[in-house]
Amino acid sequence: MSMTDAELAAQLATAAGRILLQVRDCGLITGQALGKAGDQTANQFLCHALREQRPDDGLLSEEEKDNSERLSHSRVWIIDPVDGTREYGEARADWAVHVGLAIEGVASIGAVALPGMDVVLRSDQPQPLPPGAPIPRMLVSRSRPAPEALAVAELLGAELLPMGSAGAKAMAVVRGDAEIYLHTGGQYEWDSCAPVAVAAAHGLHVSRADGSPLVYNQADTYMPDLLICRPDWAERVLAAMRSLPV
Repeated sequence: MSMTDAELAAQLATAAGRILLQVRDCGLITGQALGKAGDQTANQFLCHALREQRPDDGLLSEEEKDNSERLSHSRVWIIDPVDGTREYGEARADWAVHVGLAIEGVASIGAVALPGMDVVLRSDQPQPLPPGAPIPRMLVSRSRPAPEALAVAELLGAELLPMGSAGAKAMAVVRGDAEIYLHTGGQYEWDSCAPVAVAAAHGLHVSRADGSPLVYNQADTYMPDLLICRPDWAERVLAAMRSLPV
């Protein structure tokens, strides 16, 4: 019997994570060169496997030249072979592998591997959300926290948690390590498709920073902002965003 889309996503994310750890652990490449080698190796594996397993679907990868042919497909796999290349190169744990499937523009199925933690989170195996903290913990970029996110954190009295990749931040909310991930610094579809599918399956709120839906497989793959949070914080975060000066 053939694998379901969700099983395929999880298998591919897991295998790509193992490949990336092997590339890094061989110790022959370091720094930026390691990030590039990891990206290329994992991308080649994922793209070949998806074209083999789902030849009739579209494909969008951060590491492949975009092909507008995907726009004619209702099902498009959207992948990020290494989300958090710098963290991967530094042998940190806060990087991820994203394998997502958008159906009719909606992030519907996904798997996010966190190889540094030996964890894979899947849209088809949601776990109950752990209890939230009374003072919200809000995830921000390690290197360049967005001014809007900092302003919202101040309005909500939130504790800031700097972290690496977008996938690692989104999965921290899924895992109960934080309540809010608000990003306003600009991303691309591959940064959030798989994490959004997993987060939504776990009952989290997912939207643009103004509350509008996230739409995938667009001609322009740029996505300006993103909110993933526990449902009980969604309206407060969106109200805080609306109160900021334009």
